Amino acid sequence: MDKHILCLNSGSSSIKFALYRLGTGEELVVKGAIERIGMAGSWLWVKDNSGRRIAERIQEFPSHSAAVKAILQNIMEENHLPSPDGVGHRVVHGGPAHTAHEVVTLELIFDLRQHISFAPLHLPAEILGIDAVTGQYPGLGQVACFDTAFHRSIPEIARCLPIVRTLWHEGVCRYGFHGLSYEYIVMALGDAARGRIIVAHLGNGASMTALHDGVSLDTTMGFTPTGGLMMGTRSGDLDPGILIYLMEEKGYDANQFNKLLNHRSGLIGVSGISSDMKTLLEQRDSEPHAAQAIDMYCYHARKAIGALSATLGGLDGLVFTGGIGERADTVRAMICQGLDYLGIRLDPAQNARHARIISPGGAPCTVRVIPTNEDMVIARHTRRLLFG
Repeated sequence: MDKHILCLNSGSSSIKFALYRLGTGEELVVKGAIERIGMAGSWLWVKDNSGRRIAERIQEFPSHSAAVKAILQNIMEENHLPSPDGVGHRVVHGGPAHTAHEVVTLELIFDLRQHISFAPLHLPAEILGIDAVTGQYPGLGQVACFDTAFHRSIPEIARCLPIVRTLWHEGVCRYGFHGLSYEYIVMALGDAARGRIIVAHLGNGASMTALHDGVSLDTTMGFTPTGGLMMGTRSGDLDPGILIYLMEEKGYDANQFNKLLNHRSGLIGVSGISSDMKTLLEQRDSEPHAAQAIDMYCYHARKAIGALSATLGGLDGLVFTGGIGERADTVRAMICQGLDYLGIRLDPAQNARHARIISPGGAPCTVRVIPTNEDMVIARHTRRLLFG
């Protein structure tokens, strides 16, 4: 039987949502978002499966609970949409105990609350989203889909961090993120997922993962989504001594570190202009700092491809996904420049038109562009876990 699954991605001041019909087929019904929750000028928008905007308005949403109520009641009723049979939530971090997607229980929520420090930027809002659904519809089944779950296959040599072992037993290790995106890419590749493949999820948040036959062997993000590649507003990997220096010489506290590493670094930090790659590409010919930010972004991504290919012992495929990976042909070309030794070559014409395969025929490494769909992964797992 067809089931309607509502997917929620709760942020600190926003909730993105998508309603899917799953059964004999898979169909997006609507998607949308409520933004600026708890602030003046909060607003919502809804699009149908053709991309046509069917609702848009400014409305006060003082809390996540009010926003979820609007999604489950007002939006569904106004647009004559079916009520969801279940709700799936994107949860960035499952903590040390939750290594697979699972049905939401009181025990799970209690455990996630105990590990908020593992992902303080994400978990509080995601728990609020779950609580809001429970408050409105306590009998509605919910599923937590963890971004960390996909990487549970990473071997201990890659998962373990080179610090005192007692921290390992406390759950301080490499978790990896963007797992829902990587899971979708593996499904989209099908048989082409066989072999040694690197997937580059490049958006405002960015990471790469080394796959062997569709299984994650290593990834660039670590204990938190701050590590790894240079990103839109996040620093990526840094010498830890920098933090000690800032603490001792500048008096930085945890809040200042958070602002620096997660909100004022990366593209925005280097350029001083924007965290948006499209904006920087438009200004790189006139703004040297914009050009440098782009060059650094591509350099760090190129270096990561080299490192991950070493863990795989070679490379059969490279996949670009995420907002930048899917739409920025210039960035893809810059990242791939100089990687001929790995068999990576691009067809400029195919790359410019964002073709599914952007490497020339016969190239040793097939380079692909695949749009990701994390909501579809959430919908599938929610239907499976709630209805079999």
